[in-house]
Amino acid sequence: MSQKLKFMMISAMYENGGNTTHRMLDGHPELHVYPFESQLGTADHGFHVANDWLSSFIPPRYRYPEFPMHSDLMRDYEMFWDEEMKTLLRAPSRSKFRDADFQLKEDDRRKAFLAYMEGKERTRANLVDAFFHSTFEAWKNLKRTGKEKAYLGYSPVIGVDGDKMVKDFPDGHIIHVVRNPYSGYADTKKRPFPITLNRYGWKWNIMQHMALTFAERYPKQFHIIRFEDIVEDPKKAFTKLCKQLGLRYSDTCTYPSWNGVKLESVYPWGTIRTPTPEANVATMNELNAAEKKEMRALTSVMRRQLGYENW
Repeated sequence: MSQKLKFMMISAMYENGGNTTHRMLDGHPELHVYPFESQLGTADHGFHVANDWLSSFIPPRYRYPEFPMHSDLMRDYEMFWDEEMKTLLRAPSRSKFRDADFQLKEDDRRKAFLAYMEGKERTRANLVDAFFHSTFEAWKNLKRTGKEKAYLGYSPVIGVDGDKMVKDFPDGHIIHVVRNPYSGYADTKKRPFPITLNRYGWKWNIMQHMALTFAERYPKQFHIIRFEDIVEDPKKAFTKLCKQLGLRYSDTCTYPSWNGVKLESVYPWGTIRTPTPEANVATMNELNAAEKKEMRALTSVMRRQLGYENW
């Protein structure tokens, strides 16, 4: 890959459709789409590097990376959290993606990472670029079109660091996906260790407030798309989004895929297995009346801002 590709990231509150959007953009001929969650957050020998006011709000793996001033490139590579990829490469039997036809050797990826950084300044932007470049350079059975102009990754709630990403990649894009909080919480409840309704509601509020702020501040780089619009009319939703991203629209955006192969279900890439309006409403209705009432009260302000005032 001699041409430097643009940086694009998908962000979404938990169970808001980030994985679905990621997989629906997977087959786009102008994108190199990261195969799993691209968890860019950093840790050094188990210790979290980022420590700010959001540290207790967002897990470190979902943050935009920070690196120590004094380090070396091999340590930088290891610091990327990247749990889904590294688990598959290092302990495949423990990975939920163990059946995926994914041909990549981590030694090749490490070498590509170091080679890409040779002669380059050790900046955060260059290290993030190297993270994506080395993945697609080492991925042996990656389906290429030769038309790729951007990398696309996905990390839940990374949108809280939208200002940092815009600073590092002023020609890049952040796509923030929002879903009604009822369905999002109903899917979150299915996790082995779900968070409470109160905590989910406030996190949903804060995440959307930050996204709306960044979208207004950086209208050319930060874009908000609703999950409901994607599943209602994917062609319409992605035609608009592709134009914002500087991409040609592709009919591959109307269905989820992985490495260009159509998926009948988004699982195990996401909790939302069937991305349809009917499934979305059915999920919302898994909440009882008391839960809906509480979520309605908690999220009223942000729901109005995002077109969910009648939900």
